[in-house]
Amino acid sequence: MNEKKSQNRKETCKGYVLPIGPQHPMYVEAENLMLHLDGETIVDVEVNIGYMHRGIEELMQRRNYIQNLYLAERICGICSGVHTVTYCQCIENLMGIENIPERAKYIRTIILELERIHSHFLFLGVLAYELGLDTAFMYTWRDREYVMDILEMISGNRVNYSMPTFGGVKRDIPDSKIPEILKKLDYLESRAKYYAKVFHSDMLIRKRTTGKGKLSKNFAEKYSIVGPVARASGLKIDVRKDMPYLLYDELDWRIVTKRECDSHARIMVKVYEILESVRILKQCFRKVSKTEKILKIKAPLRVEPNEALAVTEAPRGELLYYAISNGTDVPERIRVRTPTFANIVKSIPEILKGEQLGDLPVIIASMDPCFSCCDRITLLDVNTGEVKSLDGSELRRMGERK
Repeated sequence: MNEKKSQNRKETCKGYVLPIGPQHPMYVEAENLMLHLDGETIVDVEVNIGYMHRGIEELMQRRNYIQNLYLAERICGICSGVHTVTYCQCIENLMGIENIPERAKYIRTIILELERIHSHFLFLGVLAYELGLDTAFMYTWRDREYVMDILEMISGNRVNYSMPTFGGVKRDIPDSKIPEILKKLDYLESRAKYYAKVFHSDMLIRKRTTGKGKLSKNFAEKYSIVGPVARASGLKIDVRKDMPYLLYDELDWRIVTKRECDSHARIMVKVYEILESVRILKQCFRKVSKTEKILKIKAPLRVEPNEALAVTEAPRGELLYYAISNGTDVPERIRVRTPTFANIVKSIPEILKGEQLGDLPVIIASMDPCFSCCDRITLLDVNTGEVKSLDGSELRRMGERK
């Protein structure tokens, strides 16, 4: 009798589908994974995004270029600086601005690298929380406050710094603040070295992440995976080296890569990238005081009909902006391709197949996804299977329909 019950239980557990999300304690943002399970083993995964869609690209096509600076900044709260810089570089290409003042380049670079450290500390805290390491979570987020303090000293804001503008930057960094900032950077460097030791040697972290969520180099190359995820799979790619912008080709730093291709490799890439960002920042702060105090050049009042592209390395990977102008003060089209959009849809099924259900939160956290950045929606007629294309007004009417 017991054997029969056991067999029935096995048959019940084999081949069932478990939905995770869109509302789930594992996520800060809404996302849906349909897990096909064989017992506790993940056999296949369907990724459904779109729950965080805000229509920012559509909004950008209704506002002028200056207003869109503030919209671009709000695509992602963690990566607001790099979105603004990339948008500025894209529109500067439209305007024919080939160069900006050297001091502005330093200030933009400083903002981007501080933001990278901020993002990576946040990632380490989230991952520690998923591992059940509450002390490590609190330590990393405490140290993240030091980065945000520096950003506040420079820009006046902890989030949404509003520093870049067309042709340069809006505000200067007072030379008198640089010694204090360098002291904070020394502290952050020591903490990053400490976390490198902890995340590398702690037995619990190693057992939960080593060999888990493997993403092979061939897969990463085939599907154009970007950022730290790609570098943890052995791809030596970084827009700052491959397509240098601002001052990255003049500064001394290296691309961090790992060959293990697993969750632990993705963690260690980000820890060591913090150290590289500190290295870049120290060079920038020591050199910026020697530059002329010219913050921006005059940008043209009119943008001629044209199209342009700008690519930067955001904390999570390659960020792309594409713009088409029509001769007015409102863009014809703005397209944003975020790193999570490049990484998440193809890679999540790959890294979860064959893994245990209990390892899912840590594996997903190791990818550092940002769903509000990448969300798009596709309208599908369930009766005919036809994909529909709607403009903003039609989509709004559908949303208001009861």
